[in-house]
Parts: sequence; structure tokens; C-alpha cells
Amino acid sequence: MDVRAKLAILADAAKYDASCASSGAKSTRAGSQIGSTEGMGICHSYSPDGRCISLLKILLTNYCIYDCQYCINRISSDTPRARFTVDEVVSLTMEFYKRNYVEGLFLSSGIIQNSDYTMEQLIAVAKQLRTVHGYGGYLHLKTIPNAAQSLIEEAGKWADRLSVNIELPSEGDLYQLAPEKKKPQIVGAMQGIRQKIDEAQQEQAAGYKPPRFAPAGQSTQMIVGATPTSDVEVLKTASELYTGQRLRRVYYSAYSPIPHADARLPGQAPPLIREHRLYQADWLMRFYGFEADEIVTEPDRNLSLDIDPKLAWALANRHFFPVDVNRASREELLRIPGIGVRNVKRLLAIRKHKNLRSEDLKKLRVAWNRAKVFVLTADHNPNLSDLDKLDLGKRMRPKSQQLMLFDAAGSARSGEV
Repeated sequence: MDVRAKLAILADAAKYDASCASSGAKSTRAGSQIGSTEGMGICHSYSPDGRCISLLKILLTNYCIYDCQYCINRISSDTPRARFTVDEVVSLTMEFYKRNYVEGLFLSSGIIQNSDYTMEQLIAVAKQLRTVHGYGGYLHLKTIPNAAQSLIEEAGKWADRLSVNIELPSEGDLYQLAPEKKKPQIVGAMQGIRQKIDEAQQEQAAGYKPPRFAPAGQSTQMIVGATPTSDVEVLKTASELYTGQRLRRVYYSAYSPIPHADARLPGQAPPLIREHRLYQADWLMRFYGFEADEIVTEPDRNLSLDIDPKLAWALANRHFFPVDVNRASREELLRIPGIGVRNVKRLLAIRKHKNLRSEDLKKLRVAWNRAKVFVLTADHNPNLSDLDKLDLGKRMRPKSQQLMLFDAAGSARSGEV
């Protein structure tokens, strides 16, 4: 099989990995001869569902000795198989990078022989890129479940980011669909990476120059919709990982039905809007001070698909409002729908010099239609009278739109509302 044919198979197999963030680094490696993690010369491309795929995102191989039921590369799948050599991945990366097609490499793999052997192959790619070709671009390696800690530490020397997939939201989900993977082992691997990152940061803070170790941190991916687990459980797992393992990102990937799937898996993908709502809720946890428990307000413990989580929380907690934009704390201002972190910072700075009026908020380009019912300003805000109306939720929902022919086709294909 030639490289082009392998690429068609292994790039397609990698599309299920949703780790799309390109880089957290602000400078390239010292002594690099090619590649940059900064913005110049970086190309971006997008998958049909809108995900950024600006990396060369491939698998080393889609052979796998595991039999995770949600994975198209599981051992019992009849999908076409392929495997790159280390030299082929290195060559592809360099050629794509030189042509400015990608800004870096995202490399994952099915498990061949055993976890340690597969991890050694991934490390060989990274090491050859860094040491033989002087490659200084972005490099994201997926670590292999159950790989030795020493190998993960070796990978962190060459990669900008490491990630360990948590796979499914709960231990029960893993037991049901991927019994060979254990949550304690997965979290243990994350903990090992976190400790090495902490050590490097502490030595740096003390004035030493420690070897680089995954400077862009670690991330994980969670498949959503393969099991009936609710959004609140998904967010709790994410919150535990952010707090305990200090992950940079948790990526949520809507389950994609696969051929000849197990009967326990759903026949249809969840609507992509659910994945979008989870990302919004994730943002609220990381930057707005929300807890996983309070974000979900629907009785079925799932996020509303009709309105964003922040507005849903505001409608369910009207006793918290109105918030006086001239006196409220930063934490209270962050709870107002339509006002983001940047505008909260601006409001706090401006109100030292003047009392804020409705017009001031509009000039700051807050989403006034969402915020107007919930804020107390220095002038009269007639919209406040709507706060206690029973039909406020209905009024605040986005207006129905006439579907166009191609919109309907897109919805039918993706399941998105």
C-alpha cells in the first residue's frame, strides 16, 4: 500500500479525535530550523461540522488490539487497516509543513502488540522530528493507555501537548463499552503528566532551566451520547479533571454511529447542538465561576438545546436578579446573560469614573437583548418589568427561523436543531 492510500485511511480514522487546539506555546523551540508555533504562516481548515483541523491529524495505525465498542478501529471491526512507518510520518509532516498546509502534527494510534511498543513508535516520530529535522512546530501526542510512566515522561520531552483520553463520562460507561480500559489507570496517567509539568514549572520558578515537558499542558476527550449518561455527569467528570489534573481542555465529541455497531450503542448520533452546549457549559465552569451542578437546570439533567446554559441558569434563578451593574461584584456581573468576561472587566474599570447607564452597556456591545431584563442601571430600564413575567422563558428563546432547503438538508444529515 502506498503512502497516499495509507494517508486516506489513517487521516480519516483520526477524524474522531476532537482535540483541535493548535498550540498554547508563544514561541518556538531554541535552535529550531523549521516550524513555528506562532501565527505567521499557519493555515486553517475545517471539517464539515465546523471543527478546526489545522493540524496534520493522523493515526500511526488503525490496527488495535482493544475492542472498545464505540470505536471504528476496534479489533472486531472490518474497517480497512493501514500502518505508517515512523519515517513515513516524519516525511509527511515535514512535507505538509513546508507547503504551509498545516501548523503542526497531531499523532495518535491504535494499539499494536502492546501499549509500550506503540508508545515507543509515537516517541520515535517525535524524537526524529525534533532531533534530526530540527522541527520546532507544534506537536500533540496522544498517549497510549497503560503505557509505562517512563515512556510518557519521554514523550513529554518532545511534545508540546500530551493527552490521555478519558473516553467516556463514567466508570460504568467504560465497564459497559470499553472494559479493557479502567478509569483509575487513565486518571493515574494524567496525574503522572501533571506531576512532571508541575516539577518543570517549579524548577523554572526557582530560576533553573529544566528540560521542556509538555509546555502546552495536557488535554482529554470524552465521547458524549454513546451511553445515556446525562450532561450533568459529563460536566462533573470534566470539573474533576480540571480541578484534580489541571487539564488545559476537555474536548467533547458527539458519538458517531459506526458500521456493525454493538446493539448497546444508539443508532443515531446525538444532535451536534448538544456538543455545542457542553462546550458553552465548559466555558462557564472555567471562566465564569459556575459549578457543574448548577449549570444544568432541565429536569432530565441535560442542558437545554434551545437556549445557552448561562441564559437557562438566569431564567431558573430569577431571584438572583436584577444585578446592579454599578455596585455588583465581578462574580455577580459574570452571571448576567449577554455580558462576557472582557466586558465585565471594562464595566469594573469604567464605573470608577461614572455611573453606568443602559446606553453605556450598548456602546460596549454587550448582548443587550439578553442582558436587558437582568440588569439595573443608573437610568430607568423599562425591560426590568419583564423579569417576573411567566412567559419570560418563551420570550427569551431564539425566534423560529424559516428553514431554507439546504438548512433542512444539513439538519437531516447532522441531527442538529
